[in-house]
Amino acid sequence: MNPIKAIYCRAVQFVLRAALPVLPYREPEIFRSCAELNTVFAEKNIWRVLIVTDPGIVRSGIAGQLEAALDGCGVAYTVYSETRPNPTVANVEAALNMYHRDGCQALIAIGGGSSMDCAKAVGARIARPRTPLGKLKGTLRILHKLPTLIAIPTTAGTCSETTLAAVITDSEKKHKYVMNDFVLIPRYAVLDASLTRSLPPHLTSTTGMDALTHAVEAYIGRSTTRLTRQKALEATRLVFENVEKAYRNGQDMQARANMLTAAYAAGVAFTRSYVGYIHAVAHSLGGQYNIPHGLANAVIMPYVLESYGPCVHRKLHELGIAAGVCAPEESDAEAAAKFIQAIRSLNARMNISAHLEGIQEADIPVMAAHAEKEANPLYPVPRLMTREELEGFYRQVAAVPEACRAEQAG
Repeated sequence: MNPIKAIYCRAVQFVLRAALPVLPYREPEIFRSCAELNTVFAEKNIWRVLIVTDPGIVRSGIAGQLEAALDGCGVAYTVYSETRPNPTVANVEAALNMYHRDGCQALIAIGGGSSMDCAKAVGARIARPRTPLGKLKGTLRILHKLPTLIAIPTTAGTCSETTLAAVITDSEKKHKYVMNDFVLIPRYAVLDASLTRSLPPHLTSTTGMDALTHAVEAYIGRSTTRLTRQKALEATRLVFENVEKAYRNGQDMQARANMLTAAYAAGVAFTRSYVGYIHAVAHSLGGQYNIPHGLANAVIMPYVLESYGPCVHRKLHELGIAAGVCAPEESDAEAAAKFIQAIRSLNARMNISAHLEGIQEADIPVMAAHAEKEANPLYPVPRLMTREELEGFYRQVAAVPEACRAEQAG
């Protein structure tokens, strides 16, 4: 990266780091069951809500548990259940129309990160009714109070129940963009492990690795605090101790509960300390090919961590100690290598491939440009990278032979 741009990126990150103590970060109020929400509805005089979810949550019966709780509270509801795995502008606008049509007063997102991102974006559109979503992307573009937003995660990994971010896909441009604003942090969250019981193994694994990615990127970045370091280490320990247990036995409710705690801790960490190039690359892959975000993060993570080199060895050593895969007396370089290999091994044991199918050479420059624009200057990454350097990660995870790349490009 040229020196002037590098100075600009680090200057922006320095200002954001210096402002951390005075920025209005907050955490949602936590409930352990949907039935406990009756106090919120009574206090705020809420009598109709919009439930934002996806078809799988409806088919599994999980949405029915929430609906039964709302019936018990005497709260009416409208259900928008068409959220896609990477929610689109069309999803948001359709849900928004239902909210206004039925006179809803609050939003409840139940599902994974996609449902929560969709609900956050609906809230943003309600708060800024004259501004299209494309104009709300970036940092602090909303700045208006949202309707009451309640997040109920049914996966343990996306951390959306505690973050200020929402990621939306523009299907026409095949591009994901991120909205970051403090008003997007949900006011309330229900962390009920029983709601994650039916999560299939492949989603248990990839969403769990998503939580690990949040923790790792928050910890190795240059904008950490004592709180975020502690939360990232806690999340790393809990993921390594529990994600494979939950993957192999979905009825292990202690492992499920521990993964919810891990995801929440990782969310607190990265909301304040941000993420990095793993997320930026994963977002571009999701926008281009609709690759699930957790899967993309899991596959990309080892490649990016290796590329940072010695500047992250000490921090990876500390994460490795928390994960229980290396010892304090080992050298930083040796321990970092062990931690990265432990991630690869954990992926392999949960049938997460080391590569992603379908990546086309012709698409790589565009995706890398999106990733570079997202990450620089906002993300306080350990080492700044150019668009050309980011292009290498797509080729690594694609694992397409050089001859095939040349044929695709030609």
